[in-house]
Amino acid sequence: MKNVLDTLKERGFIKQTVYENELYELFNKESVSFYVGFDPTADSLHVGHFLVLMAMAHMQRAGHKPFVLLGGGTGMIGDPSGKNDMRGLLTKETTEHNIACFRKQMEKFFSFEGKNGAVMVNNADWLLNLNYVDFLREIGSQFSVNKMLSAECFKARLEKGLSFMEFNYMLMQAYDFLVLFKKYGVRLQCGGDDQWSNILAGADLIRRKEREPAFAVTFSLLTTSEGQKMGKTQKGALWLDREKTTPYEFFQYFRNVNDPDVEPCLKFLTFLPLKEIAELTAFKDERINLAKEKLAYEVTKLVHGETEAEKALAEAKGAFGGEGEMPTVEISKSITKVVDILIELKQASSKAEAKRLIEGGGIKIDEDKISSIDGETNKERFILHKGKKIHFKVIRK
Repeated sequence: MKNVLDTLKERGFIKQTVYENELYELFNKESVSFYVGFDPTADSLHVGHFLVLMAMAHMQRAGHKPFVLLGGGTGMIGDPSGKNDMRGLLTKETTEHNIACFRKQMEKFFSFEGKNGAVMVNNADWLLNLNYVDFLREIGSQFSVNKMLSAECFKARLEKGLSFMEFNYMLMQAYDFLVLFKKYGVRLQCGGDDQWSNILAGADLIRRKEREPAFAVTFSLLTTSEGQKMGKTQKGALWLDREKTTPYEFFQYFRNVNDPDVEPCLKFLTFLPLKEIAELTAFKDERINLAKEKLAYEVTKLVHGETEAEKALAEAKGAFGGEGEMPTVEISKSITKVVDILIELKQASSKAEAKRLIEGGGIKIDEDKISSIDGETNKERFILHKGKKIHFKVIRK
């Protein structure tokens, strides 16, 4: 079987590794138990997690065993990596609810059954009842403060202020790796490249304390060709939960990615063979739209299922190609103001946002641009256009 590091490299996943040659040989010899951590700070995963979930799926398909570490403990502290301010603290009840939501979404990417089925663990099981003095003696003694302060995950926060609570996060994450190594034989931690300092700390801790091989791998972040994080929309993050981001909106996001982003997205976010991806993206003219449609269909099928992907494809063709049908929604006859219609259709989260959309010239009813924030319509049937990408058939009931 092909070494999974080769697969991940060919598709562009690998960003940084440590002891790579040793890890490559380990992947050749045996099934490797690896883990990725997810802090349950929301009740849904978002498109930023998508790439990591796909990497985990490739690794499981190659015969390796995923461990999903849910941060019931660390999530109550908050990771300072990439953050300018301290996160709000979660309650235990909220954390447990979010964890349950995560599992349902992860099951679409990899299996929790069989010999190398994924195992879900919660670091609250060992972090919440730690004896602090024992923890400092066992774990804190292994870390240099000078070295920690030089880590990228802390640099951005030093000027604005870094709480001592957050400063402990690296120690806690390293301790997670040590616990998983001792309890389950986990030898590899993976994650996004913004986690490199934290992940490397855990591998180093195991090598120092246990005198055993341990490894760290980080994956590329999902960014646009301009280097911006992918998945930001006018409504906020692009969520995997259909109640937060509808399958149609999810489809449309990927149908409209910039041309240079199509090939990496196909490599990262689909299981299509590389040869097929190369054929789809060989042309840099209008034929790239076929690749965009394929990308949108495949990612929507993965996240929401084939039925929803087919439906979104038909709706998109109805809106833009004269085929199929665009989304049809019903609203109450009492809703006449365009501002209120936008909110009802979840195309604006507030009246202020709806007014900004209108003032920006982005809203049309049929072929009429709405220029006033007090604009109204009493039409029983009409098409609402939001920009060039979102279109709804609206029927009053």
